[in-house]
Order: sequence, then structure tokens, then C-alpha cells
Amino acid sequence: MKKSIFNWSGGKDSALGLYHSLNDKDVEVKYLLTTLSEKYNRVSMHGVRKELLQIQAKNIGVELKEIYLPESASLETYNNIMKKAFEGFKEEGIEYSIFGDIFLEDLKKYREDRLAEVRMKGMFPLWKRSSTDILKEFMNLGFKTVIVCVNDRYLDSSFAGRVIDEDFLNALPGNVDPCGENGEFHSFVFDGPIFKNKIHYEHGELECRAYKAKTVDADKSGRTRKEKDAVFWYRDILIKSS
Repeated sequence: MKKSIFNWSGGKDSALGLYHSLNDKDVEVKYLLTTLSEKYNRVSMHGVRKELLQIQAKNIGVELKEIYLPESASLETYNNIMKKAFEGFKEEGIEYSIFGDIFLEDLKKYREDRLAEVRMKGMFPLWKRSSTDILKEFMNLGFKTVIVCVNDRYLDSSFAGRVIDEDFLNALPGNVDPCGENGEFHSFVFDGPIFKNKIHYEHGELECRAYKAKTVDADKSGRTRKEKDAVFWYRDILIKSS
């Protein structure tokens, strides 16, 4: 039995990856692991409230472990925080860390390299599958998810707050991955076969946030270039009042 933690964002790829992990007789998912902004108590980039993740975990029946990250944490700070947490998991006899990644090779290598430092291994149940096939399986299994964040470079603000369905798929521009694997959008799953109960929610405010681009070295001559500023639209999701 592979004693594991599952890296949980609350979104669709996490949910489908967890579904397959829970149905794998050789895997034991001990914890769901999520990283949150220390300042906002929300999932970084997704903007989902901590309380919503806790409700998801309760409905799944797997304990949620929360790691808090300081505002604008450097990569070094992030790596140190995560390494300390994973050393604790290793001491509990946990050998594997499961991710919902699909095809980003650099990200997969980064995860595997960090895990190797604490003598753990990565598992990727969705790896190299077609994004379209993944999303269709997700919907056919009865999962339901709402878009909580969109990158303005790819999608306009009207997509934030939409439920993923066939109409959503048909409305996606051709340059957008159906699973948003390149960061085009993020989601929050509110129903599906891993949940005991459906999560009833309502829309909160729509907020726009701009992140200043960094100036980076372009080549060995020392010339620099500036990346484009990143603009994201966030649809706040609230527990529906009775």
C-alpha cells in the first residue's frame, strides 16, 4: 500500500486525480495538502476561501493539512517551508505525493526534484492524458465545478463564475487548453462522486487584480526584457446562506 498525501487545490484536476487515487487499491490517501496565503486565508492564484476547502475535505472524508505562505514569498522561502512540511510527512511513513498535473514537464521535474530531497516520490494519475478527454470524463462522472479565476490574457471576465459544461467548452477560444493547464483559468469543485454532499454556493464579488511584470535577463549580453503585466479576474465563491 502506497501511503500518500494528495496535493489539493479544490479544482477539477485535483478532484479527478483524487477520484482515481481513492479508487486505486494500492494507494492510501492519508491527507489532502493545500497551500494558503497567510494574509488572505485563500488558495494562492485560485483565490478560494479556506472555509470552502475545509467543507470539501469534510465531504470527501480525508483530513486537510494547511500550509500558510507569507505574502510575496520567494521561491527559496516557498521551498524551505514545503521541505519542512514534507519532512514531517516522511516521519509519519508517507512515501508518495500525488499531483493533478497533466503535461507541464518542467513543473513535474521541479516537483520530483524537491521530493527527492526528502526521499519521497511523486505520483501523477492524469499525466499525459488528453485535456479534452480528462474534462469529458470529469463531467461524465458527475463532477461539477465553477470557474473562480481567469487570466485576462486568454479569457474575459464573463467566464469567471461560469460552471464548466458543454456550452463552456464550446465558448473557449482555440488557444485555451480545455483544462486550463497553462494557467488560463482555475476552478472550484462543488459536487461529484468523491463528495458525500453537494456544496451549495453563491457568487460573491468580481475582482480584478494586476500583477506587475518582472524585468528579466534576455541574453548573455546583459540586455533585459520586461514580461507583460498579468491581469486576473476573480469571482468570489461564498457558502449559500440558508
